[in-house]
Parts: sequence; C-alpha cells; structure tokens
Amino acid sequence: MDSDKKNKVGYRQLSAFKQIERMHPIRMLLYLSMVGIGVLFLILLIAFMRTGGFMAENVQLPKFFSVGTVLLLLSSYTISRVPGIYKKDKLNKMTRYLGGTLVLSLLFVGSQLLGWREMTAAGITFTGKASGTYLYLISALHILHLVGGVIFLFFLFLKTAHVATDSVRSLIFIRDPYRQLQLSMLTSYWHFLDFMWLGLYLVFLFMF
Repeated sequence: MDSDKKNKVGYRQLSAFKQIERMHPIRMLLYLSMVGIGVLFLILLIAFMRTGGFMAENVQLPKFFSVGTVLLLLSSYTISRVPGIYKKDKLNKMTRYLGGTLVLSLLFVGSQLLGWREMTAAGITFTGKASGTYLYLISALHILHLVGGVIFLFFLFLKTAHVATDSVRSLIFIRDPYRQLQLSMLTSYWHFLDFMWLGLYLVFLFMF
C-alpha cells in the first residue's frame, strides 16, 4: 500500500513537471510576473495596515472606490465571456464584449481619479500621513498595472474589429494558436488584477 501511494505521488509530481515543461515561455513569464506583482502589493498592504489606517479619524472610504470595484467586477464578467465566443467563431460579438471590457476599465480608472479627489477633499494627501501615502501609492500602482492590460486589450479589440469585416481574415484569426494564447493570457491577467483589487478594497474598508 505504501509503495502504491509513493508511486501515485511520484506520478503526480512528474505530471506537474511535464505540464510546466509544456507551458509556453510567454505564459510562464506572465505567471512569474503575476507572482511578483502579488508579492509587491502584499508588502505594501502590510505596510499600510501597520500605519493603522483611518479608523481613528472621521473620514470614510471614497464612494468612487466602491463604484470602481463594481465596474471592475463587471469587466471581469465581460472578458470571461470572450474565450467562449472566440471558440464559436463569433468575432462581431467578441468585438462587442472586448469593447465593453475596455469601456468598463476606462470608467474604473476615472472612478479612481475621482476617488483621489474625494480623499483630497477629506484632507488625505499623498504627502500627509503615511496611511494616506500608502493608499495613494497602492491604488496608483494598481491603475498602472491595469493600464498595461488595457493597452493590449485595445490592440486586440482593434484587431478583432478589423478581421471581423472579412471572412478570410476571420478564418485565419480564429485558427491562429498564438492569438488564442494571447486571449488566454489577457483573460488570466485581467482576472488576477480584478480579484487583487477586490482584496485591496476589502482591506481598505476595514481600515476606514
């Protein structure tokens, strides 16, 4: 029995290593980048929590941070529909969902900027208390990483809208494995940033 268990464990380990070996180098780079980003935000979040936040002050979490959270979760839903639509060769519908995700992400960035305006009006400044500095820094870094995804999303949106007008280009686009890899990586990165922001938002709620 023990030898069977060891064999099963060894087989699973070999299977996991084989999956890693088969992984595309670009996808591996993306996952490593996501780990690095996660560690960076974890360090900043711990530093922010150690400042004590704003619980002792008569201020509230900016309302536009809550609005932005809803917008970002909606964008996570719209982009989650894209891979299934892509597999069904419905490029016009895919263009609409990519465009919807793009609009929602831009609205999120706008809501963050309005949230900063609310914080400034409440007396929370970047050069003031350490808690305010970390709050600005964390939200700004999240926007910066999101903008990287938005740039690629915009490129993919334009590309899809262009090929959708021609049946030959559409066929090539659908059968291109590299395009499928790009779409899968974008979706993974987008969900990562969305759920990371949700975690940050919940901590922010607790610290106000």
